[in-house]
Amino acid sequence: MQMKFVIVTGMSGAGKTTVLKFLEDINYFCADNLPPALLLKFAELFEQGREIDKVALGIDIRGGKLFEDLFHGLDCLNENGYDYEILFLDASDESLIKRFKETRRSHPLSRGGSIADGIQKERKILEKVKKRANYIIDTSNILTRELKEKINDIFVLNENFESLMITVDSFGFKYGIPIDSDLVFDVRFLPNPYYIPELKEQTGNDRPVSDYVMSFEESQIFLDKLLDLLEFLIPQYIKEGKNSLVISIGCTGGKHRSVTLANALSKGLTEKGHSVRLRHNDIEKDAKQKK
Repeated sequence: MQMKFVIVTGMSGAGKTTVLKFLEDINYFCADNLPPALLLKFAELFEQGREIDKVALGIDIRGGKLFEDLFHGLDCLNENGYDYEILFLDASDESLIKRFKETRRSHPLSRGGSIADGIQKERKILEKVKKRANYIIDTSNILTRELKEKINDIFVLNENFESLMITVDSFGFKYGIPIDSDLVFDVRFLPNPYYIPELKEQTGNDRPVSDYVMSFEESQIFLDKLLDLLEFLIPQYIKEGKNSLVISIGCTGGKHRSVTLANALSKGLTEKGHSVRLRHNDIEKDAKQKK
Protein backbone atom coordinates (compact mmCIF):
# COMPACT_ATOMS: atom_id res chain seq x y z
CA MET A 1 0.00 0.00 0.00
CA GLN A 2 1.38 3.39 -0.99
CA MET A 3 1.95 5.83 1.84
CA LYS A 4 -0.16 8.98 1.84
CA PHE A 5 2.11 11.88 2.70
CA VAL A 6 0.73 15.33 3.59
CA ILE A 7 2.81 18.38 4.46
CA VAL A 8 0.88 20.96 6.47
CA THR A 9 2.35 24.45 6.39
CA GLY A 10 1.29 28.08 6.11
CA MET A 11 1.04 31.29 8.07
CA SER A 12 1.66 31.28 11.81
CA GLY A 13 -1.71 31.55 13.54
CA ALA A 14 -3.69 30.26 10.54
CA GLY A 15 -4.64 26.95 12.20
CA LYS A 16 -1.92 24.43 11.43
CA THR A 17 -2.02 22.84 14.90
CA THR A 18 -5.80 22.50 14.68
CA VAL A 19 -5.58 20.84 11.27
CA LEU A 20 -2.95 18.37 12.49
CA LYS A 21 -5.35 17.37 15.28
CA PHE A 22 -8.11 16.82 12.71
CA LEU A 23 -5.78 14.66 10.60
CA GLU A 24 -4.80 12.69 13.68
CA ASP A 25 -8.50 12.01 14.28
CA ILE A 26 -8.72 10.37 10.84
CA ASN A 27 -5.76 8.07 11.57
CA TYR A 28 -2.85 10.09 10.22
CA PHE A 29 0.44 9.85 12.08
CA CYS A 30 1.22 13.51 12.77
CA ALA A 31 4.52 15.18 13.62
CA ASP A 32 4.92 18.92 14.11
CA ASN A 33 7.85 21.20 13.33
CA LEU A 34 10.02 18.58 11.68
CA PRO A 35 13.25 20.00 10.16
CA PRO A 36 12.72 19.86 6.34
CA ALA A 37 16.16 18.29 5.86
CA LEU A 38 14.80 15.15 7.52
CA LEU A 39 11.84 14.70 5.14
CA LEU A 40 13.40 11.90 3.09
CA LYS A 41 14.70 9.96 6.11
CA PHE A 42 11.30 10.33 7.76
CA ALA A 43 9.53 8.94 4.67
CA GLU A 44 11.99 6.02 4.42
CA LEU A 45 11.51 5.18 8.08
CA PHE A 46 7.76 4.83 7.73
CA GLU A 47 7.96 2.96 4.44
CA GLN A 48 10.18 0.35 6.08
CA GLY A 49 7.75 -0.09 8.95
CA ARG A 50 4.73 -0.62 6.67
CA GLU A 51 2.43 -0.27 9.67
CA ILE A 52 1.57 3.37 9.05
CA ASP A 53 0.30 4.41 5.62
CA LYS A 54 -0.89 7.95 6.33
CA VAL A 55 1.52 10.61 7.57
CA ALA A 56 1.07 14.37 8.08
CA LEU A 57 4.00 16.65 8.85
CA GLY A 58 3.71 20.16 10.20
CA ILE A 59 6.45 22.46 8.91
CA ASP A 60 6.49 26.19 9.52
CA ILE A 61 8.60 29.27 10.05
CA ARG A 62 9.52 28.23 13.61
CA GLY A 63 12.26 26.15 12.02
CA GLY A 64 14.15 29.35 11.25
CA LYS A 65 16.92 28.83 8.70
CA LEU A 66 16.07 25.13 8.62
CA PHE A 67 12.87 26.11 6.76
CA GLU A 68 15.09 27.12 3.83
CA ASP A 69 15.81 23.40 3.32
CA LEU A 70 12.16 22.69 2.49
CA PHE A 71 12.46 22.79 -1.29
CA HIS A 72 15.55 20.59 -1.22
CA GLY A 73 13.67 18.16 1.00
CA LEU A 74 10.69 18.13 -1.38
CA ASP A 75 12.97 17.57 -4.37
CA CYS A 76 14.57 14.62 -2.58
CA LEU A 77 11.14 13.09 -2.03
CA ASN A 78 10.36 13.47 -5.74
CA GLU A 79 13.68 11.95 -6.81
CA ASN A 80 13.10 8.92 -4.58
CA GLY A 81 9.57 8.29 -5.81
CA TYR A 82 7.59 9.57 -2.85
CA ASP A 83 4.32 11.30 -3.65
CA TYR A 84 3.20 14.07 -1.34
CA GLU A 85 0.60 16.80 -1.10
CA ILE A 86 1.00 20.26 0.43
CA LEU A 87 -1.81 21.81 2.45
CA PHE A 88 -1.23 25.55 2.95
CA LEU A 89 -3.19 27.43 5.62
CA ASP A 90 -3.63 31.16 5.16
CA ALA A 91 -5.58 34.00 6.76
CA SER A 92 -5.93 37.75 6.35
CA ASP A 93 -3.51 40.06 8.17
CA GLU A 94 -6.41 41.39 10.27
CA SER A 95 -7.43 37.90 11.38
CA LEU A 96 -3.87 36.87 12.24
CA ILE A 97 -3.19 40.05 14.23
CA LYS A 98 -6.42 39.53 16.16
CA ARG A 99 -5.51 35.90 16.97
CA PHE A 100 -2.02 36.81 18.17
CA LYS A 101 -3.42 39.54 20.39
CA GLU A 102 -6.12 37.28 21.83
CA THR A 103 -3.59 34.60 22.73
CA ARG A 104 -1.00 37.19 23.85
CA ARG A 105 1.63 35.50 21.72
CA SER A 106 4.34 37.21 19.68
CA HIS A 107 4.88 36.42 16.03
CA PRO A 108 7.95 34.20 15.42
CA LEU A 109 9.46 36.84 13.13
CA SER A 110 8.49 39.99 15.04
CA ARG A 111 11.69 40.01 17.15
CA GLY A 112 10.21 42.53 19.53
CA GLY A 113 8.68 44.55 16.70
CA SER A 114 5.08 44.69 15.55
CA ILE A 115 3.01 41.62 14.76
CA ALA A 116 2.14 43.15 11.38
CA ASP A 117 5.82 43.38 10.41
CA GLY A 118 6.36 39.74 11.34
CA ILE A 119 3.37 38.69 9.23
CA GLN A 120 4.67 40.53 6.17
CA LYS A 121 8.12 38.95 6.52
CA GLU A 122 6.53 35.52 6.80
CA ARG A 123 4.32 36.05 3.73
CA LYS A 124 7.38 36.86 1.66
CA ILE A 125 9.23 33.76 2.85
CA LEU A 126 6.23 31.50 2.18
CA GLU A 127 5.39 32.79 -1.32
CA LYS A 128 7.13 29.95 -3.15
CA VAL A 129 5.77 27.12 -1.04
CA LYS A 130 2.25 28.55 -1.33
CA LYS A 131 2.53 28.40 -5.12
CA ARG A 132 3.41 24.70 -4.90
CA ALA A 133 0.51 23.87 -2.57
CA ASN A 134 -2.13 21.36 -3.67
CA TYR A 135 -4.68 22.84 -1.29
CA ILE A 136 -4.97 26.37 0.10
CA ILE A 137 -7.47 27.04 2.85
CA ASP A 138 -8.13 30.58 4.03
CA THR A 139 -9.26 30.38 7.67
CA SER A 140 -10.05 34.10 8.10
CA ASN A 141 -13.81 33.68 8.13
CA ILE A 142 -14.20 29.97 8.75
CA LEU A 143 -15.52 28.25 11.85
CA THR A 144 -13.61 25.36 13.42
CA ARG A 145 -16.45 23.04 12.46
CA GLU A 146 -16.29 24.22 8.84
CA LEU A 147 -12.52 23.72 8.76
CA LYS A 148 -12.93 20.17 10.02
CA GLU A 149 -15.50 19.51 7.30
CA LYS A 150 -13.07 20.75 4.64
CA ILE A 151 -10.32 18.47 5.92
CA ASN A 152 -12.77 15.57 5.92
CA ASP A 153 -13.90 16.38 2.36
CA ILE A 154 -10.31 16.43 1.07
CA PHE A 155 -8.66 13.59 2.97
CA VAL A 156 -11.55 11.21 3.71
CA LEU A 157 -14.17 11.71 1.02
CA ASN A 158 -11.57 12.64 -1.64
CA GLU A 159 -13.87 15.29 -3.04
CA ASN A 160 -12.64 17.81 -5.59
CA PHE A 161 -11.28 20.78 -3.70
CA GLU A 162 -11.77 24.38 -4.72
CA SER A 163 -9.20 26.54 -2.98
CA LEU A 164 -11.34 29.69 -3.19
CA MET A 165 -13.42 30.26 -0.06
CA ILE A 166 -16.36 32.53 -0.90
CA THR A 167 -18.03 34.69 1.74
CA VAL A 168 -21.35 36.32 0.87
CA ASP A 169 -22.14 39.31 3.08
CA SER A 170 -25.28 41.36 3.54
CA PHE A 171 -24.85 44.86 4.98
CA GLY A 172 -26.47 48.26 5.35
CA PHE A 173 -24.91 51.23 3.58
CA LYS A 174 -25.77 53.47 6.52
CA TYR A 175 -23.45 51.33 8.68
CA GLY A 176 -20.63 51.22 6.14
CA ILE A 177 -19.27 48.74 3.61
CA PRO A 178 -17.54 45.68 5.19
CA ILE A 179 -13.82 46.41 5.25
CA ASP A 180 -12.82 43.05 3.75
CA SER A 181 -15.12 43.31 0.72
CA ASP A 182 -13.74 42.32 -2.69
CA LEU A 183 -16.92 42.87 -4.69
CA VAL A 184 -19.75 45.21 -3.61
CA PHE A 185 -23.25 45.25 -5.10
CA ASP A 186 -25.99 47.75 -4.31
CA VAL A 187 -29.60 46.46 -4.28
CA ARG A 188 -31.24 49.69 -3.16
CA PHE A 189 -32.85 49.89 -6.61
CA LEU A 190 -35.34 47.22 -5.51
CA PRO A 191 -38.65 48.08 -3.75
CA ASN A 192 -38.12 48.38 0.00
CA PRO A 193 -40.17 46.15 2.35
CA TYR A 194 -39.43 48.66 5.12
CA TYR A 195 -42.37 50.76 3.93
CA ILE A 196 -44.85 47.90 4.17
CA PRO A 197 -46.15 47.82 7.77
CA GLU A 198 -46.52 44.04 8.07
CA LEU A 199 -42.97 43.49 6.70
CA LYS A 200 -41.13 46.36 8.38
CA GLU A 201 -40.13 44.48 11.55
CA GLN A 202 -39.29 41.25 9.74
CA THR A 203 -36.01 40.48 7.94
CA GLY A 204 -34.88 38.90 4.70
CA ASN A 205 -34.62 35.62 6.61
CA ASP A 206 -38.41 35.62 6.97
CA ARG A 207 -40.40 34.06 4.14
CA PRO A 208 -42.88 36.97 3.64
CA VAL A 209 -40.01 39.44 3.12
CA SER A 210 -37.97 37.19 0.83
CA ASP A 211 -41.07 36.32 -1.21
CA TYR A 212 -41.88 40.02 -1.57
CA VAL A 213 -38.35 41.00 -2.65
CA MET A 214 -38.00 38.12 -5.11
CA SER A 215 -41.49 38.71 -6.56
CA PHE A 216 -40.07 41.51 -8.71
CA GLU A 217 -38.65 40.63 -12.10
CA GLU A 218 -35.68 42.92 -11.46
CA SER A 219 -34.65 40.84 -8.45
CA GLN A 220 -34.47 37.60 -10.40
CA ILE A 221 -32.71 39.24 -13.35
CA PHE A 222 -30.14 40.75 -10.99
CA LEU A 223 -29.54 37.39 -9.29
CA ASP A 224 -29.19 35.52 -12.59
CA LYS A 225 -26.76 38.06 -14.03
CA LEU A 226 -24.73 38.14 -10.83
CA LEU A 227 -24.43 34.34 -10.81
CA ASP A 228 -23.36 34.41 -14.46
CA LEU A 229 -20.73 37.06 -13.70
CA LEU A 230 -19.36 35.10 -10.75
CA GLU A 231 -19.21 31.86 -12.75
CA PHE A 232 -16.87 33.72 -15.10
CA LEU A 233 -14.85 35.47 -12.38
CA ILE A 234 -14.32 32.61 -9.92
CA PRO A 235 -12.13 30.44 -12.21
CA GLN A 236 -10.07 33.54 -13.06
CA TYR A 237 -9.51 34.29 -9.37
CA ILE A 238 -8.50 30.69 -8.70
CA LYS A 239 -6.08 30.76 -11.65
CA GLU A 240 -4.39 33.82 -10.17
CA GLY A 241 -3.99 32.13 -6.78
CA LYS A 242 -6.71 34.01 -4.90
CA ASN A 243 -8.02 31.90 -2.02
CA SER A 244 -10.63 34.16 -0.44
CA LEU A 245 -13.42 36.14 -2.08
CA VAL A 246 -15.82 38.37 -0.12
CA ILE A 247 -18.96 39.41 -2.01
CA SER A 248 -20.95 42.11 -0.20
CA ILE A 249 -24.54 42.97 -1.04
CA GLY A 250 -25.93 46.15 0.48
CA CYS A 251 -29.23 47.91 0.97
CA THR A 252 -30.08 50.86 3.19
CA GLY A 253 -30.21 49.13 6.58
CA GLY A 254 -28.93 45.63 5.81
CA LYS A 255 -32.15 44.02 7.01
CA HIS A 256 -34.48 43.22 4.10
CA ARG A 257 -33.30 43.39 0.48
CA SER A 258 -29.60 42.69 1.00
CA VAL A 259 -30.35 39.74 3.30
CA THR A 260 -32.77 38.25 0.78
CA LEU A 261 -30.34 38.56 -2.15
CA ALA A 262 -27.37 37.36 -0.08
CA ASN A 263 -29.33 34.26 0.89
CA ALA A 264 -30.33 33.63 -2.72
CA LEU A 265 -26.79 34.17 -4.01
CA SER A 266 -25.31 31.89 -1.36
CA LYS A 267 -27.78 29.16 -2.27
CA GLY A 268 -27.07 29.56 -5.99
CA LEU A 269 -23.28 29.39 -5.57
CA THR A 270 -23.55 26.38 -3.24
CA GLU A 271 -25.72 24.55 -5.77
CA LYS A 272 -23.00 25.17 -8.36
CA GLY A 273 -20.50 23.39 -6.11
CA HIS A 274 -18.65 26.32 -4.53
CA SER A 275 -17.59 26.60 -0.89
CA VAL A 276 -19.66 29.43 0.55
CA ARG A 277 -20.03 31.08 3.92
CA LEU A 278 -22.95 33.44 4.57
CA ARG A 279 -22.78 36.45 6.90
CA HIS A 280 -25.45 39.02 7.77
CA ASN A 281 -23.52 41.94 9.25
CA ASP A 282 -26.22 44.47 10.11
CA ILE A 283 -29.47 42.53 10.27
CA GLU A 284 -30.13 43.30 13.96
CA LYS A 285 -28.70 46.83 14.19
CA ASP A 286 -31.95 48.69 13.54
CA ALA A 287 -33.63 46.87 16.42
CA LYS A 288 -30.72 47.61 18.77
CA GLN A 289 -30.72 51.31 17.92
CA LYS A 290 -34.38 51.62 18.80
CA LYS A 291 -33.80 50.34 22.37
